[in-house]
Amino acid sequence: MRGIKIAVSGKGGAGKTTLAAALIRAYAETHRRVYAVDADPDASLAPALGLAEEAAKEIRPLVELKDSMRELMGGEGEFFSLTPAVAEVLDDFCYRLGNILFIRMGELKKGATGCYCRENAFLHAVLTALLLDRDEVVVMDMPAGIEHLSRGTARGVDFLLIVTEPNRRSIHTARLVEDLAGDLGVKRVAVVGNKIESSEEITLIEAAFPGKVVGMLPFDRAAYRGQGDFSNDFLNAVVSIKETLGKERVS
Repeated sequence: MRGIKIAVSGKGGAGKTTLAAALIRAYAETHRRVYAVDADPDASLAPALGLAEEAAKEIRPLVELKDSMRELMGGEGEFFSLTPAVAEVLDDFCYRLGNILFIRMGELKKGATGCYCRENAFLHAVLTALLLDRDEVVVMDMPAGIEHLSRGTARGVDFLLIVTEPNRRSIHTARLVEDLAGDLGVKRVAVVGNKIESSEEITLIEAAFPGKVVGMLPFDRAAYRGQGDFSNDFLNAVVSIKETLGKERVS
């Protein structure tokens, strides 16, 4: 079964991590291996997948694996390989949850805080390996700014899913993310409405993003606790989104 590469973004609190976790669970039911990538500095994807909070805290972000980074990238100081061959050892960096391979990226560093070229190049190489070198399912929980994506890696993303609540502020953020995705050249941008409680809220989101809405998620208190619990209605809506993405990808 073919893989698919999905990045999930949206305003903080809109439910992007919840959707990412539910999608990962759904794909894990039908695919042999699913890569779950936490690229959000808040690092809440592991608990949302049901991992105990203490165990989740023990997962080191890739950006902190300096010894492994040095071995793969070679060189010292400012001299290093910008394209380390991480594809063949990628799974060694993953935390395994059954057939889910979890990766915590870590925060991209800003130039003003020191030279982090090596760390950022390493993270870029990991994304390149995931998005361009493998035919696997990859679901990435992104910050609203989708900073981890570059023009190069964006080519490997089949869908950017933007999660929005049915209110003006969340919709405004979703439009900003949509513009960023366009600048990077993401192939397809789709919108998911979340915390939906009325037909009026559905109409509000559909009017804001005509032709781009691929699903609506009902308000689900269990899901928003971020502990891997989902109601049947919520899971059914996520499976429907998964099936819609599969159809649109081959169209």
